[in-house]
Amino acid sequence: MSPRSLTLTAALIARAHPAPVADDETALQVLTDAELAPGLARAIAARSGADAPLWVFAYGSLMWNPEFAVAERRIGHLRGWHRRFCLLQRRFRGTPERPGVVLALDRGGSCRGVAFRLDGRDPHAVLMPVWRREMKGRGYAARWVAVETGEGPVTALTFVVNRASDRYTGRLDEPAIADTIATGCGHLGPSAEYLFHTVTACAALGIHDPHLWRLQALVAERLGA
Repeated sequence: MSPRSLTLTAALIARAHPAPVADDETALQVLTDAELAPGLARAIAARSGADAPLWVFAYGSLMWNPEFAVAERRIGHLRGWHRRFCLLQRRFRGTPERPGVVLALDRGGSCRGVAFRLDGRDPHAVLMPVWRREMKGRGYAARWVAVETGEGPVTALTFVVNRASDRYTGRLDEPAIADTIATGCGHLGPSAEYLFHTVTACAALGIHDPHLWRLQALVAERLGA
């Protein structure tokens, strides 16, 4: 499917959420770089092949907004984890009263995404931007995973859902997820915009994820009602 076949559109989202939302720093206390550094150091120490290139496996917003220097990118296939909207967002893309929901990797199945090879030699300096972005809200756990690519397998860092977090939704059905996405909006924008950018990026890359395609249609129905 192509981005043109989406029923969820930027115009539909803008009509549903025309007003900006102020940031509420009390909605989610984020970790500082000093608090994040020990966990990053442990992750780097657990990595096999210290001289091997650093790879990150992206399946959500990192695909369309990586915010780090990229030396190479490949379409990758990860087994044992699947992409799912299962992490509540009470800040950034939602509020405590109307949380949004964002993607994480949950157990089982498989996922196609993008493997990024990062540019730079110092693992801590190279990984801290993505570590800060994904780990500051305590919603994810970091894993080194084997990713299959057309050019051969790579070991990549990725971020799976932290099931112990109070942000983990569990196995909500797709209509319930769509309800939350349709109403959630934070200071970074609507939760529906996050879905729109992600499904558009997947379509442009030739990645068809039935979960995303069903959700975009369900959210479009709700926003257009």
